[in-house]
Amino acid sequence: MDPVEQTPTEPVDYAAISATYGALLGTLVLAARDRGEDAIPSSELLPLGIATFALSKLIAKEKAETWMREPFVDEASRRPKGRRLRYAIGELLTCTRCIGAWSSLGLVALRVARPREARVVTSVLATSALNDFLQAGFAALCARSSSPPPPRPAGAPRPRSAARVRG
Repeated sequence: MDPVEQTPTEPVDYAAISATYGALLGTLVLAARDRGEDAIPSSELLPLGIATFALSKLIAKEKAETWMREPFVDEASRRPKGRRLRYAIGELLTCTRCIGAWSSLGLVALRVARPREARVVTSVLATSALNDFLQAGFAALCARSSSPPPPRPAGAPRPRSAARVRG
């Protein structure tokens, strides 16, 4: 990410984004306190984290969410559009780690406000992320199995299993 001096933004643009995040986080803390709930059980943190990964990837990278990024991001170059706050929001929407903080805030807020519904949303997003990992692993295995074996150094003996097969 480019330093502020190298972008068409001002520090106050990022301050506005940070203030909004802080205000939403504060509201969430108050809502949780008013409900008298304890912290989210540690058993829910991993599914929430995986769901956050899936949601942030969906928002920042997937074609289906182009409509959300389009006012702020030039999709062809994946660079933020405009200047000032518009540009800063474009940076936010193209950074999976940045949008991940916002996704986490939203998912935890949903968990506090509507626990049952949050578990459904978290389950859908977490299984989607698991699917992503499995698909990537499967593709990597397929690519590895279809690539030719590395060349043997000159004069190196053939592996025993290959010697028996070719024998």
